[in-house]
Amino acid sequence: MTTPLSNCPNGIFLSLFSKLVCVSTLFLIFVGSLVTSTGSGLAVPDWPLSYGTLFPPMVGGIFYEHSHRMVASLVGFLTLCLAVCLARVEKRRWVKYLGFAALAVVILQGLLGGITVLFLLPKPISISHGILAQTFFILTIIIAYSQSAERLNREIKGSPEPVSKILWDCSIIFALIYVQLIIGAIMRHTSSGLAIPDFPQMGGSFLPGFDEKMLININWHRFQMNLPSVIMPQIMIHFGHRLWAGLILIWVVVLTIKTFRYYTQEHQMFKTVLILDAIILIQVGLGIATVLSEKFYTITSAHVATGALALGFITFLLLRVSPLSIKNTAFCFPPTR
Repeated sequence: MTTPLSNCPNGIFLSLFSKLVCVSTLFLIFVGSLVTSTGSGLAVPDWPLSYGTLFPPMVGGIFYEHSHRMVASLVGFLTLCLAVCLARVEKRRWVKYLGFAALAVVILQGLLGGITVLFLLPKPISISHGILAQTFFILTIIIAYSQSAERLNREIKGSPEPVSKILWDCSIIFALIYVQLIIGAIMRHTSSGLAIPDFPQMGGSFLPGFDEKMLININWHRFQMNLPSVIMPQIMIHFGHRLWAGLILIWVVVLTIKTFRYYTQEHQMFKTVLILDAIILIQVGLGIATVLSEKFYTITSAHVATGALALGFITFLLLRVSPLSIKNTAFCFPPTR
């Protein structure tokens, strides 16, 4: 029997509000990706104001950059409210600490965004800004799950939970997706998004040689697309992103097979895995479309946001399958039979 939402640890309001922060963060990631995809990172060259005002003319790239700042400010305010609410009403100390951690991360994220503009988009800061956004999203999901009726129901049971047969696989997929998003951030901020401009071939070959011939083929293709030439490190970054996507896809298939084998009767977990499968397939399709459309900005931004959504769902699934007690968690090793 499930626990009603009204019996959530701190009531229905905080449960719904924590979910609102999650959704707002995902939307912020999408808006931020629009800034990068449209090349609008320096459309507003000053910070914290925009052309010396709070509301500049919303034209051209200013629309994307200033919209990003406004949504970021809203998410920051929501996070502050969430941290204050958790500090006042939450009895579990670790949840209070998570609220404070989320607030610290969102403040740091805002500062990194400002530094990125003031120092003219330095690659290490821009990449860190993108990675930290995904980390903040993970924190909001953990907080939201801590306020859910499902987690309360698990706490009420009181009995030790068995280690899930898919805990190990979920942990690996979480790590793979997180690393993939890091590679994606590096790819975006080193102009490597079309370093391999053809698909399914790579530089005119299904088996890339990473030699002078491949480099010449790619740069000739890019010349015909009116794009500047690239160097081999950019090609390697792009190839790494494709290769890592293949690893994720393989492991998600393994997870799905195990889910069909062991958890067809556990409808919530089963549905979560199927939704994750759908998100991964959509993400692969968007990745291919990003290349074939020559990085059309809406497709590219959707690809970034869907990657974050995949990270969010694997985090949610990992929370569902992990025992509440650390003592019962075989987190670093596959469960014994």
